[in-house]
Amino acid sequence: MTSPSPRPSDWKLSVFIIGGLIGLMAGLLAAYFFARVSEENGSSGPTRLKTMDMIKLAISVLGLVRQVTDLGTSGKK
Repeated sequence: MTSPSPRPSDWKLSVFIIGGLIGLMAGLLAAYFFARVSEENGSSGPTRLKTMDMIKLAISVLGLVRQVTDLGTSGKK
C-alpha cells in the first residue's frame, strides 16, 4: 500500500516556516550584535543609522534574497 502523496501546498507551508525561523534567528543575531557594538562604544542608546548605511544594507538584503531565489531555480537551467 502506498502512502498518499502530499498536497502541493504542504511543502510551501514547510518552506515558509523554515524560512521564517531562519530569518527570525538572523534578525535577532544581527540586533544582538548591533546593540552590543553600540554598548561597547559607550552609547546610552542605539547608534543612529545614516541614510547611506541603510541604503547599503537594503541593497545587501535584496542581493541575499535574490541568491535564495536562485537556489529554487538551480535545477531548471
